[in-house]
Amino acid sequence: MGMTMTQKILAAHAGMNEVHAGQLIQAKLDLTLGNDITAPVAINEFEAAGFDKIFDKKKVVFVMDHFTPNKDIKSATQCKQCRVFAKRFGLENFFDVGTMGIEHALLPEKGLVAPGEAVIGADSHTCTYGALNAFSTGVGSTDLGAAMSVGYTWFKVPAAIKINLTGKKKDFVSGKDVILFLIGKIGVDGALYKSLEFSGEGLKELTMADRLTIANMAIEAGAKNGIFPVDEITREFLEGRVTRDWKAYEPDPDAEYEQVINLDLNEIDCTVSWPHLPENAKPATEGREIKIDQIVIGSCTNGRIDDLKAAADILKGRHLAEGVRGIIIPATQSVYREAMKRGYFDIFLDAGCIISTPTCGPCLGGHMGVLAKGERCVSTTNRNFVGRMGHTESEIYLASPAVAAASGIAGHIAHPKEVL
Repeated sequence: MGMTMTQKILAAHAGMNEVHAGQLIQAKLDLTLGNDITAPVAINEFEAAGFDKIFDKKKVVFVMDHFTPNKDIKSATQCKQCRVFAKRFGLENFFDVGTMGIEHALLPEKGLVAPGEAVIGADSHTCTYGALNAFSTGVGSTDLGAAMSVGYTWFKVPAAIKINLTGKKKDFVSGKDVILFLIGKIGVDGALYKSLEFSGEGLKELTMADRLTIANMAIEAGAKNGIFPVDEITREFLEGRVTRDWKAYEPDPDAEYEQVINLDLNEIDCTVSWPHLPENAKPATEGREIKIDQIVIGSCTNGRIDDLKAAADILKGRHLAEGVRGIIIPATQSVYREAMKRGYFDIFLDAGCIISTPTCGPCLGGHMGVLAKGERCVSTTNRNFVGRMGHTESEIYLASPAVAAASGIAGHIAHPKEVL
């Protein structure tokens, strides 16, 4: 029986001719990632284990993105611990205030991930890099601590679900709508410890921003990872970013999938996930009665320049409804600069929004947009669990940047066509 994309990458990194679903393997790593919340725990475990070296100073990456610039003494202490470790071992990819961005937007932008590579990160949305045909997945900080020293870790090889994409996207539909629709279809445990492998003629409809968003939220369906094949869209993104050699992986014709899901893009419209699970997906047109207090446009899911453009196109010449707060968070310094250059900042400010430095901030209820009791937010983030963005009696509605912007203008959940 043939292998899937994920299985081929894992076999290559395990030094084996083939692997099969359920098999336990030890695989070499091309990159390990920690942030200002998870890296301190990994450092503690690293030191407790008696490690005194890292496997590669280019491949141990720290990004200070969750609570930076530091919001309190605890976050300042955590970041200081990371800075001291980075200096001690000479980490070449340490990103702090002034150079950092939201980790899962920053690493692809910097060319730190390439097709065929194996990446782990102590953050569940490390699965983002599957958009580039890499095997990438989240791990615990203990596993990260060991991997930073030895350069390998263990995996149970996942079985796979094939997502066959056909058709064309409707106006205003983005990768966020596609993944919310899919999660609504299969549920938050519909791909539990599976590899979601995307294929089909519909791939050409998806930009790299779409793919990064879809792979980012594979974990919200319970998946071990999400992965796309390499095509011209991938190669165009990699051009000028990745200069090292890389190898793309395609599934074998006889690769075994536990399930094949056909997804017709023609059938997907702007989609919103109601509280308190990403699987509670409904058409945006059903949200007229849901009055809102805040919109957040940003995060590792939707803070790229394409996302800010989608929001700016809706907000241009318009203003947020009375009582609605608008928070815009460019995902990286590069995105920040490009958005400013294009004039998006003027559009956002004229519409009544504020613009933040890159940060995860409100996504995890950390800072820059925490919700009070009874408040509702339309957010381009990836999770809407109880208390995720603040008070346990607040509500988060997950949506695309276009829907978030339209909702901010309308004062309730709205399809972009409603405000244009």
